Amino acid sequence: MTVLEAVREAMREELTRDERVFVMGEDIAARGGVFLATDGFLDEFGENRIIDTPLAESSIAGIALGAAMHGLRPIAEIEFADFIWPIFNQIVGEAARARYGSNGALSVPLVIRAPYGGGVRGGLYHSQSVEAFFAHTPGLKVVTPATPYDSKGLLKSAIRDDDPVIFLEHKRSYRLVRGEVPEEEYDIPIGIADVKLEGDDITVITYGLMLHHSLEAARALSQEGVSVEVIDLRTIRPLDQETILQSVRKTSKALIVHEDTKFGGIGGEVAAIISESAFEYLDGPIMRLAGPEVPAMPFSPPLEAAYLPDKNRITDAILKLVHY
Repeated sequence: MTVLEAVREAMREELTRDERVFVMGEDIAARGGVFLATDGFLDEFGENRIIDTPLAESSIAGIALGAAMHGLRPIAEIEFADFIWPIFNQIVGEAARARYGSNGALSVPLVIRAPYGGGVRGGLYHSQSVEAFFAHTPGLKVVTPATPYDSKGLLKSAIRDDDPVIFLEHKRSYRLVRGEVPEEEYDIPIGIADVKLEGDDITVITYGLMLHHSLEAARALSQEGVSVEVIDLRTIRPLDQETILQSVRKTSKALIVHEDTKFGGIGGEVAAIISESAFEYLDGPIMRLAGPEVPAMPFSPPLEAAYLPDKNRITDAILKLVHY
């Protein structure tokens, strides 16, 4: 199954299981969404549960927020994460604070799905990484799966969660990444990282598309006698601190890889956690490999390739730290 098929299957199962679940967004009904994530849903579930909206993200989020506060479970699709900024107040200013502000009386079981990231020649306005903006906010959960198995299991958990979840799907992985997905019912708890590859010499901590480049680098280096442990965070709010620390205490070296820019990124938070709680185990500096400090990803193919960390750059960073 592809990542896209896994996302579609998770929504289909939850729409079937719970009549309170509905999907809304731009072009998600008759067209099935710009990436076809909801293809066939209109015929299967009807126009009362698969709702095309105007091209107005703030209205999508506002309606979904109100519906969630009144007991429904909306899945609101933002066509591209780059278009998420008009809903910032509804999510950060309202949804994230509802439970706290109502002393626990009000919950917001809302999922915001958004394709993010580069590698698809999307240029400035279809390639952004937005995760750090939302991960900063208590009251929000931010999920960034990288495999079909994780995408399905985590999306089902997000839909069932009583608090708002930003569910980010890397668009480059939609059809590129395939994997086995069980036929039987399952879900994956939000906030649990996964050790995708065990190793002893260095820990690589990553998420999203960079997981696959990191695994490529790690497997290639294993042929040279370098043993790399690769951790997929899967969820960046909350962060699974214990899995991170357990691995770094074993390997004594940490490289954090993400596509988003370095300054203010998730890597800085992970590095702080390691520094505070595993400093005495370190045999080298905590290193970060991330996107460059430019405002957005360029459209030009060679410039886009220069922007994105890849197998070769990750390999070089691992070797630099291993031999530190």
